Amino acid sequence: MSLQLTGTIKLIGDVQTFDSGFRKVEFVITTNDEKYPQDVKFEISQDKVDDFIKYNKVGACVDVDFNVRGNEYNSKYYVNLSAWKVFKSDANKPATDIGVPVEELATDDLPF
Repeated sequence: MSLQLTGTIKLIGDVQTFDSGFRKVEFVITTNDEKYPQDVKFEISQDKVDDFIKYNKVGACVDVDFNVRGNEYNSKYYVNLSAWKVFKSDANKPATDIGVPVEELATDDLPF
């Protein structure tokens, strides 16, 4: 299941490296487009860790493409949001008006 969420990076954790060689970093974004903004924790792993750290900073507005991962351990269930793509969002850019200028719509010579 692949989803996308837009928000502002609130926190970037330290890179965690495990004995198996697995690497990950956890980060939190605060959603922008909701009446009640939410803090959502993601993790990004392996070869994507270095690029994430290099190109993202706290306060940046980003779009996060992620998968929902679930597993069971000792009869308890866990869910992780596993990011696979993080990129700068266009949410802060003003929308481009591609419509007809208002001046052209306000004419007195309407056919009816």
